[in-house]
Amino acid sequence: MRKSKSPAKRASAPKTNKPSTIDEYLAAISEPQRTTLQKVRASIRAALPAGSIEVISYGIPAFRYKKIVVWFAAFANHCSFFPTAAVIREFQPDLKPYTLSKGTIQFPVDKPLPAALIKKLVRARLAQISNSKR
Repeated sequence: MRKSKSPAKRASAPKTNKPSTIDEYLAAISEPQRTTLQKVRASIRAALPAGSIEVISYGIPAFRYKKIVVWFAAFANHCSFFPTAAVIREFQPDLKPYTLSKGTIQFPVDKPLPAALIKKLVRARLAQISNSKR
């Protein structure tokens, strides 16, 4: 088990390696992850309403509309899309070809999730956000 650093040491550590934009995040990852995530990003954008913004949340790319809608990221052996656990449960039959965990959909580094599926997941998450405000 890795020992955690004291809060004082963590706070004083330089944060220059962390991206502050999605463009910076994508520039720092290699192919084929970069191209795959660019396609995922475009699909997410297409499903979001005007006024949505790109952010870095928990060190990975995300989109915000009133609150975080979805996250996505690259890893050594896969890419991931994070639409929340409730959305994954709702669309579980559509997600059978993928590796799932509580709030994550993993897919191959060279094969993005289908655009139509991403749009369905994003719209479901937006509906959740809208319903939680009532």
